[in-house]
Amino acid sequence: MPKSRRLSDLACCYRVDGKKKFRLKEIDPGDTAGVESKEDATEQLAASVTALCELQEKLYAQGEWSLLLVFQALDAAGKDSTIKHVLSGVNPQGCCVTSFKVPSARELNHDFLWRAALALPERGQIGVFNRSYYEEVLVVRVHPQLLEKQKLPKPLVTGKIWKERFKSINDFERHLTHNGTIVLKFFLHVSREEQRKRLLERLRDKTKNWKFEIGDLAERKLWPRYMDAYEDMVQHTATECAPWHVVPADHKWFTRLVVSTAIIEKLRSLKLHFPTLTPDEKKALGVARAELTRDGA
Repeated sequence: MPKSRRLSDLACCYRVDGKKKFRLKEIDPGDTAGVESKEDATEQLAASVTALCELQEKLYAQGEWSLLLVFQALDAAGKDSTIKHVLSGVNPQGCCVTSFKVPSARELNHDFLWRAALALPERGQIGVFNRSYYEEVLVVRVHPQLLEKQKLPKPLVTGKIWKERFKSINDFERHLTHNGTIVLKFFLHVSREEQRKRLLERLRDKTKNWKFEIGDLAERKLWPRYMDAYEDMVQHTATECAPWHVVPADHKWFTRLVVSTAIIEKLRSLKLHFPTLTPDEKKALGVARAELTRDGA
């Protein structure tokens, strides 16, 4: 990594907080911000895993803040592998991953944020949403016929519905941050050509055949519509309290480095610490230590 760029600067390169106009075309999916190869990033990735492990332990012990990580991307962009590698050193007891599939009949009987609210992390926990409520302004927007399954009153299904959902999402995330849940959102931005290569790899490698779905090809044909939906989504839901990180995803090792850096920098800003004991608690520990010492004599 070039000495001119600190590791902590990586996340800032791709952070979108709504302060200025966002254009998706300004983010190159193949960008590596000067990091020349996977080998150059290996040491930093290993250090990031260790740092996140230490921070998560303090987050869990302190039990005040919680962290919600939202991942959105097109097929084959690397969501699963990014989550797996970035959180590889985290204690499973303090982390929960939720993958949001097609809504169930019960979920469709509620508003679109209901199932997400049920899966929010508790204080001290890291919650990961592999896809999320943002599907409602992405997949549903590209396939508006899906709205018919949501049993919404017809007068509410108007041309304003997407802006209304953006507002609902912003209000929801603002509520979370005001109550101690930090929200970090990642859009893994893969190029159309790199997606093609990865889908082909799933077909050629028997161990990856199970990952391929025929429906991926149909969705791929809607690429321009998805790009428009993603750009509009980021423009309307990137806020200072719940920013987006639009991360280049053509090089998985770089994606992981940027994501881990963003998480670490945010957790460090919280100035996490292990709980401080009161004088009475310290006295009780001294008594317990003395008793255990005698038992071993």
